Amino acid sequence: MATKPAGATQQFVPVKEIRNGIVVLKDGSYRGILICSSINFGLKSADEQHAITLGFQNFLNTLDFSIQIVVNSRKMDLRPYLALLEEKASVQKTELMKIQLHEYVEFVRSFADQANIMTKSFYVVVPYAPRVTAASAVSFLRRGTPRAKSTTDISFEEDRAQLEQRLTLVASGLAGTGVRAIPLGTEEVIELLYRSFNPGELENPIRLDN
Repeated sequence: MATKPAGATQQFVPVKEIRNGIVVLKDGSYRGILICSSINFGLKSADEQHAITLGFQNFLNTLDFSIQIVVNSRKMDLRPYLALLEEKASVQKTELMKIQLHEYVEFVRSFADQANIMTKSFYVVVPYAPRVTAASAVSFLRRGTPRAKSTTDISFEEDRAQLEQRLTLVASGLAGTGVRAIPLGTEEVIELLYRSFNPGELENPIRLDN
């Protein structure tokens, strides 16, 4: 059975490169990704829930650009945890502790078989589209020369600074609701996108082209 060439698949992926934690798309725009903590909203008092809701509303009202909120749900793999417990059980000095650990392992294994135990991660994708200026147009036309490469690098750093300002604004706004947000680094972005473009490993793939 013939396999599709890599180029045939890559043409459907909007990502051009990942540079210094920034996702560079093929259309020339950028994406920064924040990983966010969660809040157990249901356990908050009525006043606390109202304050969180109001804070989130104020946060959205401060934005003059769109953002994407992504919830990544994945089934939790408990096998490493169960293997660790079984290893601990084998070195217990008392027979009672061995029995209790074995019973606990069987309880967790049985519970995991009957229910889908999910883990959730929360992300905010922040976009930035550089403005097309005369200088950037000249840089594009002169691509390939050493000077053009230097100009492109300078342009990237300027655009990156603009995107990082947006990321800081979003993180600051979320902090007002009790949510901590931290930008992903290059390796973390690569791992997230790998899982995103492998649907078998991810139920809610992240989208960067909207």
